[in-house]
Amino acid sequence: MTETTADTGAAAEPRPLDDAGAERIARLAQSVGEQVATVVEGKREVVDRTLLVLLSGGHLLIEDIPGVGKTVLATSLAAALGAERHRIQFTPDLLPGDITGVSIFDQASRAFEFRPGAVFTQVLLADEINRASPKTQSALLEAMEEHQVSVDGTTYALPDPFFVIATSNPVEMEGTYRLPEAQRDRFTARISIGYPVAEAESRMLLHQTGALPGADRSPVDAIRAVTEPSAVAAAIRDVRRVHVDPQVASYVVRLAEATRSHPQLALGASPRAGVHLLRAAKAHAAVAGCPWTEPEDVRAVIEPVWGHRLHLAPRALSQGATGAGVLAEVLERTPVRA
Repeated sequence: MTETTADTGAAAEPRPLDDAGAERIARLAQSVGEQVATVVEGKREVVDRTLLVLLSGGHLLIEDIPGVGKTVLATSLAAALGAERHRIQFTPDLLPGDITGVSIFDQASRAFEFRPGAVFTQVLLADEINRASPKTQSALLEAMEEHQVSVDGTTYALPDPFFVIATSNPVEMEGTYRLPEAQRDRFTARISIGYPVAEAESRMLLHQTGALPGADRSPVDAIRAVTEPSAVAAAIRDVRRVHVDPQVASYVVRLAEATRSHPQLALGASPRAGVHLLRAAKAHAAVAGCPWTEPEDVRAVIEPVWGHRLHLAPRALSQGATGAGVLAEVLERTPVRA
């Protein structure tokens, strides 16, 4: 419950997170990560970044080729969290109402009744999001930003926590739509999973071909819930209480300004990008058991958080420049202290 002052009734400043609170977040992230890593083998960095985005209160975009475990990552995470999960297969004929829900006229009551869509869940897998039209993709905008859905003039709150993991295939472009910039900007981070390590791929092949015990069921079925959604929601709120020194906030602003004036970029980091970077830096600190942020936390998460937001200028593209390279240059040239 929000504290209020006795005289004015105004909301009080939230108490900074203490060491014990940071340790609780670190233990939660460790236990969930260990469970997910039993299925998504050899990709602990991917699992950790997914948890970091979750704890920052954001959403994740996974861009990678088919068959590398994007769906398994999402379902494994939901299972370890003990959370409700839904999956939406995005297709060109998918309608916005299929996502948000629709109002249906009930003949018995002579009134419209709202039927919730698949977005009413705690972990939502938006599979191949770039196969739906921009109109359908935009149905997620309000849900991702405000954790609510408005249908026919009525607003419905979404469950807490609410985490979107969207997948996109960057190789096959036929029958796909480019993600609108407003949609991409609402994803806290973008990651790729990549091919599994050889040992993990060998075990996966043996399991999928029936050569190992328990091959008749999905590996996700073996994951046990190590927490519950209410604890995850509390951890997300606690991450917001991680202390941020004004110098660290100033550092984020100067990094954003450096991208906006960079000659190789046509579009730099937006103010929302700065907000997401600082939230991710807070989560990075908390997962390490620290109740305050350092510039190193910002530097550790800037590539997945800002990489999908930067647009290279045509000349830079022709010269083979990359967003990661530009960010590395920006980090090198921007001093931590003003």
